[in-house]
Amino acid sequence: MDSHDSEHLWRQFLAHKEDLSPSFRLEIPSGDDRERSVCTRCSFIDYRNPRIVVGSVATDDSGRILLCQRAIEPRKSWWTLPAGYLETNESAEAGARREAREEAGAKLEIDRLLAVYSLPRISQVQLMYRARLTNPDTIAAGPESEDLMLVSFEDIPWPDLAFPSVSWALRDWRAVEGQADFAVRSNPADGL
Repeated sequence: MDSHDSEHLWRQFLAHKEDLSPSFRLEIPSGDDRERSVCTRCSFIDYRNPRIVVGSVATDDSGRILLCQRAIEPRKSWWTLPAGYLETNESAEAGARREAREEAGAKLEIDRLLAVYSLPRISQVQLMYRARLTNPDTIAAGPESEDLMLVSFEDIPWPDLAFPSVSWALRDWRAVEGQADFAVRSNPADGL
């Protein structure tokens, strides 16, 4: 194929590209039980699945917990644990370490999965890890954090925590503190 043929094919594609754009409608696909967005041209099903959040309750060798003051909405200026959305092609543990690094310049050693919280109202599943903060003397607020603190469990600013799941994770961490083996925690009975 010479360059003239290639140019001709490219012009044909550009002339008809509007015909190739997807067009979706809501329908119940065969074998499914709920409405989905289905392309009217190719039958591609655009599944809308929950977002996965990964984070950690990270402590230094003194047992102080790393908290980040949010610099972004939602809940700007409220305190939270280092956490955020899992990226494509990233393991959950790597995502928890990345979030701590981005938000607090923190380096973590992941101990184990602490809790899995299901938040259907906002289509999230949260995976929270128990971790050891290996660089407490060099942490620094990243672009998504206004400030950081290392705080004992007794000094946590409970009324100023950003989200209910932050409180759940902190209480779950306290319930298994010092235990090498424990069952992964989940939503409190009143937290669904």
